[in-house]
Amino acid sequence: MPNYEYEICDGKCVACGGRFTLRRPLNAPPLENCPACRKPVRKMISGFSTPTVTRPVSVSDAKKAGFTVLKRVSKGEYERQ
Repeated sequence: MPNYEYEICDGKCVACGGRFTLRRPLNAPPLENCPACRKPVRKMISGFSTPTVTRPVSVSDAKKAGFTVLKRVSKGEYERQ
């Protein structure tokens, strides 16, 4: 489920602080009111994170993960390792 960031359209709220983040399914209807203070909200555009690879994947790591590892023998020919 993705995280969505919202902010209150007008004013502040002691309960939510004016901004909050919720995990919601993709097929959920759009959120119109804050669940804490019931004031109207709007969805904010937020950043996202992507996984980073800290080191190259080795042949043994690829095999452990279930991938088939091929080695190039000649032009257009490969064999399993």
